[in-house]
Amino acid sequence: MSILGKLFGKPYATIDGSAAREITESGGILVDVRSQGEWNAGHAPAARHMPVESIDRKSSELPAGVPIVTVCRSGARSAAAARTLAAKGFEVSSVRGGMTAWQRAGGRVVAKNGREGTV
Repeated sequence: MSILGKLFGKPYATIDGSAAREITESGGILVDVRSQGEWNAGHAPAARHMPVESIDRKSSELPAGVPIVTVCRSGARSAAAARTLAAKGFEVSSVRGGMTAWQRAGGRVVAKNGREGTV
C-alpha cells in the first residue's frame, strides 16, 4: 500500500446507480447513510439504514467479506462513509449521484409506510 493509502485508508470505488444495483443484486449490502427523515421519505427496500454520523460505531454490524455500497442524496455523505469503512478493511463503493442515480437506474424506492417513496 502507498504512503497515502496508509495515511488515508484503503481506497474505495465511486460507482453509478447501475453498478450499485448489480453489486446489491449479487449479494452486496446497500447502506443508506442519510438522515432519518430522508430514509422515511424513501429508501431502497433492502437497504440498511446507518446515518453517516453513526457509521464508525455501527460498522461492526456489517459482515466482513461482503461488498458494501454506501448511498446518500448526492454522494458526499456516502463518500465520507465509504472512506470510514474502507479504513476498517471493508470492500466498499460509494454511489455517485446518490439515491437519484439509484432510482434512475431502475432501483425501487419505498417510503417508511411501504408505499412508493421519494428521494
